[in-house]
Amino acid sequence: MNAPLFRPAPRLPVSRNAAIALAVVALHIGFIWALQSGLLMRAVEVVVPVELLSQFIEPPAPKVAPQPPAPPVPLEQPKKALARAPTPEPPLPMAIKDPTPAPNAPTGPTVPQTAPAPIAAPVAAAPAAPPASPSVQLPSSDADYLQNPRPPYPPISRRLNEQGKTTVRVLIGADGQPQRAEIAKSSGFSRLDDAALATVMRWRYVPGKRGGVAEAMWFNVPINWVLE
Repeated sequence: MNAPLFRPAPRLPVSRNAAIALAVVALHIGFIWALQSGLLMRAVEVVVPVELLSQFIEPPAPKVAPQPPAPPVPLEQPKKALARAPTPEPPLPMAIKDPTPAPNAPTGPTVPQTAPAPIAAPVAAAPAAPPASPSVQLPSSDADYLQNPRPPYPPISRRLNEQGKTTVRVLIGADGQPQRAEIAKSSGFSRLDDAALATVMRWRYVPGKRGGVAEAMWFNVPINWVLE
């Protein structure tokens, strides 16, 4: 058999990246042509009013009416105690003076009776003041007219340098004479005390007096023993 005279040329394989690039170029060319011919501006004019109308046509949201405030709860007022009006007391009957005198009523003008005067209580007499005690005057041995001598210093006590004070208690009679004597306070030396006893028993005294009357009394006589 005879071979055909015409054979179609073989197709070159197109890569994927080349196809994408061609599509992008075609889109750009179409966009430029539409912009020049005014189709794109018309499309914008048609789309924008639709969007504006869609915004204005939207119905406004319904306004929610505010709820009225709840009425205040009235506070319970305390029940006032009903004051019970006091019941008026019935009027007392008035006394009517009887004009008829009583059968035993005294006749004649009446004399008002006066209350008896109170009897004064007897005033107790104040107790009498006790009588004043009579003044006491003690005996004395210092009178100038008595001329009582000084007690003699014992010679042994003088040599031994014995000194001190002897107090003699003497009972003086109403006649001024010593009746008894005793040592009330010793000088510390017996010789001095004995000399003091002997001396006071020889002296004379002014007797003591009570209420101006002489009587026997005890009397302390001090004697100092001092070496000069």
